[in-house]
Amino acid sequence: MSRPANADRGLRWSPLALALFATGAALLVGGVGLRSPVPLFLALPLLLAAPAAALSGPRGPPRLTLEREALGSGTDVTVRHRLGSLDGTDLRAVEVAAEPPAGMTEFAPPSESRNREALEIDRHWRTQEPSISVVPVPRVVWRDPLGLVERPAHIEIEPLVVERYPPELLRVGTFRLRHTIALPGEIRSRRIGSVGDFYGLREARPSDPFRRINWRASARAGRLLANEYELDRTGDVLILLDARATSLGRRIDERILSISRGAAAGLAAAFLRTKNRVGLGVFSEFLDAVPLSMGRAQGIRIRSRLLAARRGPEGVPPERAAVSLGRYFPPGTTTILLSSLAEDVTEDLTVYLRRRGYPVVVLSASPLPLFPEERMLSEAEEAIVTRIVRLARRVRIARSWADAPTVDWSDYWSLGEFVDFLHRPEYRRVR
Repeated sequence: MSRPANADRGLRWSPLALALFATGAALLVGGVGLRSPVPLFLALPLLLAAPAAALSGPRGPPRLTLEREALGSGTDVTVRHRLGSLDGTDLRAVEVAAEPPAGMTEFAPPSESRNREALEIDRHWRTQEPSISVVPVPRVVWRDPLGLVERPAHIEIEPLVVERYPPELLRVGTFRLRHTIALPGEIRSRRIGSVGDFYGLREARPSDPFRRINWRASARAGRLLANEYELDRTGDVLILLDARATSLGRRIDERILSISRGAAAGLAAAFLRTKNRVGLGVFSEFLDAVPLSMGRAQGIRIRSRLLAARRGPEGVPPERAAVSLGRYFPPGTTTILLSSLAEDVTEDLTVYLRRRGYPVVVLSASPLPLFPEERMLSEAEEAIVTRIVRLARRVRIARSWADAPTVDWSDYWSLGEFVDFLHRPEYRRVR
């Protein structure tokens, strides 16, 4: 939905105009007090300069059109602004103030080309990590040549979203995750059914024939369970984002959340491009879910939900996410969990997801590259501390492997190892 770019549309006086007013008023008072015409003649142009500048421009808020697009690839982002006039406003006197979104910096001065009827400005920004963010609405104003008065323009503008994620995600494609850890209740077997290799057990459906009901497992569970085979698996993918607060602190948590949102956006776009059904879950204090679907509308829903994702509080029980998933996603849906794995293994979601029947692969953004670079210790002490922190990280990754295949993501602009794992999953030790 479009929205006005500037809410305040009134005439504004610059500090220079106020200074001229004050000087003119002082001269006027001095001329009257001294009964001399010279200060009066000097005060007259100072008092009339700002009103004359206001009358030289539009009588109301300029009505302009603004189109924006994000160009470039990788870390570089060029946002192009194109303005046009609907009421004949001279665009040579229009200024555009555009700020980069959080996580981006301006690395080059803006380039522009303008004439009376058209204005085009390119802003050159650079993003530090993968992210998905909304470009702030620019401030567009008409200003007289002397800079005495200005009028904010009235513009209806659509939000602009910039997505940057590792290029390897473009080749994710369709995959079947042959999970390496058996789910609770799953039976490893070489038996081949009528539709493929035996995969596991699931709740029986009314349409299942009697030969697919696993009567022994049903007797143990107290409800009807059916055999499920490899070829019955769909291309459904659930992307689960762990947004709970950790002991790393707000600053690092926010950056890891931003990086994970960028990776989630790239994964969703890649799977939707290959006609898979994709769902999204954001677990902060409660689960915020986008049910499985496909198509362009689903991509917009996932992107909107990712933009709204915020860091949750501490101490949220992980069981809540596993229980809540059952209301939106059927058990057996391939789940990609994005988590920093910064907390103790008892707070990890993978154990509870496996118990609920969700095969999981973990993509963990490492917090190590985000630690402050200020040196407070000697070089020898710094080397020892760095080694201890890296070893602690490797221990956490190794413990996570006990419940789900885990990829340690430390180079934020490369996901080649993760993509290769999705195409050729196998049990691998942490290197």
